[in-house]
Amino acid sequence: MRTKLTRRLGTAGLAATLVAGLIAPAAAHPHVWITVETTVLYANGAFTGLRHRWTFDEFYTAMAIEGLDKNHDGVYSREELAELAKVNMDGLKEFGYFTYPVVDGKDVKLQDPDNYWLEHKDGVLSLHFAVAFDQPIPAKAKGFAYVVQDPTYYIAFLPAKTDPVRFGQGTPKSCKVEIGNPKHEGENDADRLAKAFAQLATPVSATKAVFIHCGR
Repeated sequence: MRTKLTRRLGTAGLAATLVAGLIAPAAAHPHVWITVETTVLYANGAFTGLRHRWTFDEFYTAMAIEGLDKNHDGVYSREELAELAKVNMDGLKEFGYFTYPVVDGKDVKLQDPDNYWLEHKDGVLSLHFAVAFDQPIPAKAKGFAYVVQDPTYYIAFLPAKTDPVRFGQGTPKSCKVEIGNPKHEGENDADRLAKAFAQLATPVSATKAVFIHCGR
């Protein structure tokens, strides 16, 4: 597996780092830090997907952009970063974009992004992309939550300090976000959520899950 993925993705870019993380021991310490901002997309009475902005740490950024300023103007344009963005997304596809949504105890399938880009601003790289759900999730569905996580913990995904989760335009004002174990519907909600994530094909922890609920 390592030979196949390394040959296809090469040694540069986030994808190679992700591959290294997936073959590293589960107890590995984080080697890359990513700050996550997410918009929960909404249309026609249902949640339709997640739009991510992942901002990488300065050390990884410096490594990733080396040699990419082709015109030597000191600016890393979207065009200069396009190839790296594609390598990253090709690699992320192998691992479900490290995004794990569930609803009513069952996993939610994701569609591949058709629009993505890298941005270099204030000395760091940010990857922008959106994943649509295969089937829209009704706003009042029970047990809708997601986790953004590398199960090996080689990559640390950290929620942004300000507004880590936003709702898309048109979302009912009754909809709320909880990060962590939900307690609003009953004392067993946390256990049910933890079980749902533990039973995924790639088990993940629910301790930093984003739980979405709307008034009934």
